Amino acid sequence: MIETPYQIHSDTSRSAAEAIADGAHTFKAKVLDAIQKAGVHGMTDEECAHKLMIGPNTQRPRRVKLVEEKLVVDSGQRRKTLGGRNAIVWVSAQIKGNA
Repeated sequence: MIETPYQIHSDTSRSAAEAIADGAHTFKAKVLDAIQKAGVHGMTDEECAHKLMIGPNTQRPRRVKLVEEKLVVDSGQRRKTLGGRNAIVWVSAQIKGNA
């Protein structure tokens, strides 16, 4: 059974999930570490992917999992993406709990 998220209707998405399944926990740890190190400033998904030099389609599912596990939360802040749209700024749940 694959634990790495993938689009069920897409064979290429499933193949990609299978290819990174072993590294998914490592990516998740890297995303959590980056967000924790950002402190109260937090990070958008775009900023996190850029900082870690990984694709957004690799970064975002790891962050989603961290939110599900209540390790990362919406800070209430918003910052513009490179495309000019507002994006959620994510912070460690520990930071938000101390705010």
